[in-house]
Amino acid sequence: MITPIRPRDRDAVVQALRAGVVPRTGLHLLQVGREKENMALLKDIERIADGGTAFRIVIGEYGSGKTFFLNLVRAVALEKKLVATSADLNPNRRLHATGGQARSLYAELTKNLATRTRPEGGALAGIVEKFISTATTESKTQGVGVDTIIHRKLERLSELVNGYDFAHVIEAYWRGHQQGSEQLKTDAIRWLRGEFTTKTDARIALGVRTIVDNASSYDQIKLLGLFVRLAGFSGLLVCLDELVNLYKLSNRQARDANYEQILRILNDLLQGSAEGLGFVLGGTPEFLMDTRRGLYSYSALQSRLAENTFAKGGLVDYNHPVLRLSSLSENEFYVLLHNIRRVFAYGDEGRCQVPEEALKAFMVHCHQRIGEAYFRTPRTTITAFVNLLSVLEQNPEKSWQALLGQLEVRRDDGGVSDFQVENEPPTITTTGSKSDDDLTSFKL
Repeated sequence: MITPIRPRDRDAVVQALRAGVVPRTGLHLLQVGREKENMALLKDIERIADGGTAFRIVIGEYGSGKTFFLNLVRAVALEKKLVATSADLNPNRRLHATGGQARSLYAELTKNLATRTRPEGGALAGIVEKFISTATTESKTQGVGVDTIIHRKLERLSELVNGYDFAHVIEAYWRGHQQGSEQLKTDAIRWLRGEFTTKTDARIALGVRTIVDNASSYDQIKLLGLFVRLAGFSGLLVCLDELVNLYKLSNRQARDANYEQILRILNDLLQGSAEGLGFVLGGTPEFLMDTRRGLYSYSALQSRLAENTFAKGGLVDYNHPVLRLSSLSENEFYVLLHNIRRVFAYGDEGRCQVPEEALKAFMVHCHQRIGEAYFRTPRTTITAFVNLLSVLEQNPEKSWQALLGQLEVRRDDGGVSDFQVENEPPTITTTGSKSDDDLTSFKL
């Protein structure tokens, strides 16, 4: 039976693979292996939907598929009626900072808020509208004013840090909705996105005395987690990738401050101090286990994230906060090539540009060029295969055998940058001793 693939989904997958990035849509068309890891994260999503919390750190070698896995988890969360958001950490986006980087991360997360009907992001205004719509429906059912329902619902937010102002902003949005004031609605969304830079502007526009800043960004995420449930969604899943950028910070104080924030998130979620909220973080083994620069350099995190001593000899604890992803096997890589070939053919095996034997020949060719790296870190080899299919699609008279002989495959060395320490301005302290790590931030 032929299951057709829509041209839009097909093109989105092909274009992403050619660029060497993970597609946002159509992930189910490519997924291979990792059934147990998928089940573990599915249980986390179900726990979040039930009002609980979840915390995971997904660890894998560079090119092992962490980003693909995180995007897949995000897609499953949307299907389970959660709100999901994601962001990559970089020098301008961190969990903790004093120069606006934490607020920048929060702004990126709110921009990428996605729902099942808005999977590409930009769903914040729609979530607020759904909250208003739900309150309006309840007011008709209960025979009371919409204002009363909204105020009653938002009372729960006041229990959290900055919850009073968050609730006030939502009520301001409702007033704008009621009065037909687009400016008031826009200002409310801007505040929720962390776009106000001064408290004076926020007070003039909305009558609140706080704004989202570096110190309050995580508290604001907790408020969002509760608010989306009040709006009728099952919860909020936050996916953060490229945490190796914290490992690369040269300043130990900056690293420790970020690790302290991770510890706070871990404690909140594992102790149940939040509701309907989950975090999934992606990083490399060095980011986790390096006792000089990684999470294990922060003793409180090392004790909480240490491996289960009974998970040895092939045993794996999938309930542990740390979930390790193995690299693709050779057989799984073969299935992946088969899936890519099928995507190119719009789901119709009869339209495939190359036969099954071409897949095996391609694997042999790659192995001869770069060894086992072709399937363990397959970013460049997948791009090469997509390029091969693309040329054959546009030049059907060419033989795949002839093109395969001309194909150049290079080892993916992008992971080398994970060990390049980021230079930062010096942090001068007048008390305490400095470790060798601290001294790397000083420039003479």
